[in-house]
Amino acid sequence: MKSKLKLKILTDACMTLLLLLLIAYELIGEAAHEWLGMGICVLFILHHILNSGWSRNLLKWRYTIFHAVRAILNLGVALTMMGSIVSGLLLSEHTFLFLPVRSVYSYASRVHMFCAYWGFVLLSIHLGFHWNMMIGIVKRHLRLTEVSIWTFRGISFVLAAYGIYAFAKRDIGNYMLLRYHFVFFDFEEPFIFFVLDYVAVMGLFVLVGHYCAEGLRKLKVKKEECQMGSKVRNERNSYD
Repeated sequence: MKSKLKLKILTDACMTLLLLLLIAYELIGEAAHEWLGMGICVLFILHHILNSGWSRNLLKWRYTIFHAVRAILNLGVALTMMGSIVSGLLLSEHTFLFLPVRSVYSYASRVHMFCAYWGFVLLSIHLGFHWNMMIGIVKRHLRLTEVSIWTFRGISFVLAAYGIYAFAKRDIGNYMLLRYHFVFFDFEEPFIFFVLDYVAVMGLFVLVGHYCAEGLRKLKVKKEECQMGSKVRNERNSYD
């Protein structure tokens, strides 16, 4: 595996881990939340530097539905991440307390919640769009058997099924729609249970993203086959 690819995977893995910890901000403490937020900001910048080729070629592609959906998804992830970072700076009670922005605290709090939860969902779907690459890497290095592959697939569906329950249990939909102005935490609940619920929700949206990407790829191939068939028929008619 190339060094750049290893760095990309490590960066994305660290971003995913930090995102799960940031969601639990009241359980890890506000100061830790702010420092971890700075960490994910650095990783976000590094991620875009490592994938700068994608941004440079954005306007050069011959767009298909797949490319358009992926571009919109990536834009959504970028906007929610930037919204989380900027609103986080405005809300800072420790790291950036010197900023004279107390007057916008209420507005910034809502923006931060909106961007955090939508960013969590969109980033999970984004991971799903790249899941084929991850599966390919795992297959090459672990030499999985067909039984192992189906076992992992079954586990992923069980995780996603629980993710539906966890999504409702944690009121994530209401936070995404800003029906609540504050996030409610059960401080008596073991931290690991909270994290596992969000891992399941992430698994759910990774699966959604993966199968959406697969469907769009198949649609692209089918369209290309139809265009090729039409071209062949036109050529035959011209000879006739």
